Amino acid sequence: MRVLQIAWEYPPHIVGGLGRHVAELLPSLAGQGVEVAVVAPRLRDGPHAEFCDGVSVRRVDVPAAPWADYPSFVAQTSQALQTAAIELQAQEGRFDLIHAHDWLATETAVALKHRWRIPLIATIHATERGRGRGGLHNQAAQRINELEWRLTYEAWHVIVCSHFMAHQLSEYFQTPPDKIAVVPNGVHISGTPFDDADHWLNFRRRYVADDERMAFHVGRIVYEKGLHVLLDAWPTVTSKVKARLVIAGMGESLDALKAQAAGLGILDSVCFAGFIANEDRDRLYHAADLAIFPSLYEPFGIVALEALANACPLVVSDAGGLAEVVQHGITGLVAPADNPGALADAVTAALNRPDMARARAAAALREIRDYYTWPRIAYATIAVYAQVFAQWQKADWGKEFVGS
Repeated sequence: MRVLQIAWEYPPHIVGGLGRHVAELLPSLAGQGVEVAVVAPRLRDGPHAEFCDGVSVRRVDVPAAPWADYPSFVAQTSQALQTAAIELQAQEGRFDLIHAHDWLATETAVALKHRWRIPLIATIHATERGRGRGGLHNQAAQRINELEWRLTYEAWHVIVCSHFMAHQLSEYFQTPPDKIAVVPNGVHISGTPFDDADHWLNFRRRYVADDERMAFHVGRIVYEKGLHVLLDAWPTVTSKVKARLVIAGMGESLDALKAQAAGLGILDSVCFAGFIANEDRDRLYHAADLAIFPSLYEPFGIVALEALANACPLVVSDAGGLAEVVQHGITGLVAPADNPGALADAVTAALNRPDMARARAAAALREIRDYYTWPRIAYATIAVYAQVFAQWQKADWGKEFVGS
């Protein structure tokens, strides 16, 4: 089976969970016998064409149009992606299916679906209405919402990463439940990134003193990640346990969070580490006593899997898919979203009882080994492909014309 993937994030350009999902899924699909190709914008270097990890990759240059609004920029890039896909099919052979990732891929995917008369499968990684806390607050948000609806409408089947997201699609777009498949994200199990105990201790001392507990958060610094809630909770935590909070990542809310920390008088116990490479992220997971993800909106929470795969104890909010990943009291602690007091209680409990926190992390690691592996996720995705392709073969649509 030959499948064309359309994604706006692909290595070396990865921003968030979507990019990590696509980067891991595609080689795993190829490893299980699917012929995989991907077209993506060339947003951070990378060759225009390559064959890497079993995946045929085509990257297109984005238009130099700083005057254009974002929907216009997307529309122009979509034309280039469509052209690249047509050339790719001409060179390498006809595709059986198209798999589009999120609204940015909508226009390219829908155009190719009707040109080639083959089924379209969509993965919706998040919704604009969810990010906007249930609202669409400007024209750009309304346009994105329309493109999300169109993608779910045009798709033969829609994949989401959590039951929370399945409910959102049914509520926001009236997507029929039998058109939705829940396939979670996966993660790689990490070994220790440290050579020995001294190496671990020296790294940890970059961030905390020997008599301090270390809590860690990593991700895009944006409102929906709930870091302002964590900062509001932090004075209560430090009144009960000697601890330091390390926040890694960049984003539009960073300056506001720094100002909030200064206003709360907690700059001495909070470190804004900025951008960190994946290697240091994994070292921080292993060095920290606790990872905290207090999101207000989280379709799945791949960062929670990454923490647990690195054997790091975890406290999360109950927002969205996080509550599906973490079982309260068994694989981590779960606090109500947007509740600084409840979050402070959970963080304090985890930091004060590291033995219990580590036991929960060990239980989580066993679950991840059984359920959240990329080969398993690829297998579940292939099952969706097979179902859709079998249905298409029995249908009349697409048999009357073969496009180029």
